[in-house]
This record gives sequence, structure tokens and C-alpha cells, in this order.
Amino acid sequence: QVQLVESGGGLVQPGGSLRLSCAASESTFNIYAMGWYRQAPGKQRELVAVITSGGSTNYADSVKGRFTISRDNAKNTVFLQMNSLKLEDTAVYYCNPIGIGDYWGQGTQVTVSS
Repeated sequence: QVQLVESGGGLVQPGGSLRLSCAASESTFNIYAMGWYRQAPGKQRELVAVITSGGSTNYADSVKGRFTISRDNAKNTVFLQMNSLKLEDTAVYYCNPIGIGDYWGQGTQVTVSS
């Protein structure tokens, strides 16, 4: 059973940076688009970034210009580089393939606080 493990979160000051990783236990998802999602307390889960199997990317307006999604298929891993972090970026961040089902891991907590 394929599993996803998110890591790299932590506490950071506004304007700081973090790099999140999403590691799959096998290569299953390399042929699918992958997304990074986030969920803040009391809010619905939000899709913030997508990368296709061919490397095309798209972003929510709230993170465009600040976040970059990438993938390394040799490592079965998707990354999210988060720069210029804002207080409103505070959330639990998850990765998941697009449109083929739910494979949610435990997520990784990102807290932006001064």
C-alpha cells in the first residue's frame, strides 16, 4: 500500500522560508499530478500548488510568486519551497495526488509567527 509522508514544517518568522518534502513509499504517483494542500484551524482544506507528471505547475493566487512546487521522480518526492512566508500561511500542509483518490499522510505543521 503506497504511503505519503510529509516533512519539513516548523516555526518560522514572517518573511522566512521553509522547504517541505512529500515522500512516497514507491513510484506509483510519478505518473500523476501531485498537489500540496493546506488546512488552517476552522478552515476548509485548500489546494495551493499543483505539479503535473510533465512538470507543469499552477498555484493558488494566495501563494503565487512566493511558493514553488517541484518533484524528483528518482526519489519519489515532491517539494514545496515556501518563501516570504506570511502569518496567514500557518496551516497543516499535506500532499496528495490529483483526482485518483485520497492518500493523505499526517501532514506537516507550518507556523508563521513573530
